[in-house]
Amino acid sequence: MNAADYADYIDCFNRNDFAGFGKYYCDDVVFELGEKKRIVGREAILDFYREVKARIRETLTILSVAAGEDAMAVHVATEFYALEDWPDFIAGPLAKGDALNIESLGYYYIRDGKFARILGARLKTASVVKA
Repeated sequence: MNAADYADYIDCFNRNDFAGFGKYYCDDVVFELGEKKRIVGREAILDFYREVKARIRETLTILSVAAGEDAMAVHVATEFYALEDWPDFIAGPLAKGDALNIESLGYYYIRDGKFARILGARLKTASVVKA
């Protein structure tokens, strides 16, 4: 796993190519969103994103990647654009047309070239744009 692989992962994610970004997860991957949510398993993560992406246009921009053999650290900017009202959205309440822009840090443990454990934490809220 290297920076080019991560860029492909993000490109697939931004295009809603579930098979494309899903191929980067181990079957037993664990995804931890700070203290907000813990998701276990490739299919559970894909199901989570299917729900999110049906209601939110989520676009990630890579700011920095530090890749090693067994781990990777990233700094990303994310825009969440609400396609419908979602008052209890995990990243914060959004009304249709609102955009939430955040910066996050991620740490990926890698096994056999795939993500085995993902730790994500919000660094800061960059902006909230109300519809």
